[in-house]
Amino acid sequence: QVQLVESGGGLVQAGGSLRLSCAASGNILRINAMGWYRQTPGKQRELVAVISSGGSINYADSVKGRFTISRDNAKNTVYLQMNGLKPEDTAVYYCTAEATQVLRPAMDYWGKGTLVTVSS
Repeated sequence: QVQLVESGGGLVQAGGSLRLSCAASGNILRINAMGWYRQTPGKQRELVAVISSGGSINYADSVKGRFTISRDNAKNTVYLQMNGLKPEDTAVYYCTAEATQVLRPAMDYWGKGTLVTVSS
């Protein structure tokens, strides 16, 4: 089983910054894409940013120019640097990774989420 553990969430004022981290552990052969999603009550989980194993990146339009995703393949860790935070960025942020284990096909794994609250 692959475990994803997020950290770095919290309360910040509008215009401030936070950096989220997510470390993957377990009997991992390879991690393909890693990314971040977010969800607010009553809404569907939405993509924030995703990065492939080769470094290709996609962002949601709402965060382009403010958020930066990166990863450290040696540490199986993905980061999300969030600058210029807005109240509408308030959500639970979930880390996801597509990972392959021994004798198992690639599967999507999710962390438990970390809450980001942006006050106005």
